Amino acid sequence: MPVRSLNSSVLRWPERDTVIQRLERWAVEERKRHPGLNALGYFGSYARGDAGVGSDLDLIAIVADSETPFERRALDWDLSGLPLPAEILVYTEGEWQDLMSGGGRFARVIKAEAVWLQET
Repeated sequence: MPVRSLNSSVLRWPERDTVIQRLERWAVEERKRHPGLNALGYFGSYARGDAGVGSDLDLIAIVADSETPFERRALDWDLSGLPLPAEILVYTEGEWQDLMSGGGRFARVIKAEAVWLQET
């Protein structure tokens, strides 16, 4: 999370390299917690390289299967180990294939800018 400078009331946002390093360590732990994880990546401002103060981290997880409804799946992921606010979208493999083959705007954005940390 953002931290206060010792001699100032100004918040200092974490540097991009720090965010990505912590994300990579977090991803290793999440792989252990979610054995059905097929791929994990990020998109948005951190993937494009234009993140700034206040930017959050947008994550995508692709899992083999899930009985949990899409809108509740993110609750199974502990994002508190990341150094800034983050959101995760969790798709099953089938949902992901449908999304990518549909050719919608979101699919085009992901194809253009997603950075994949783990893929099987």
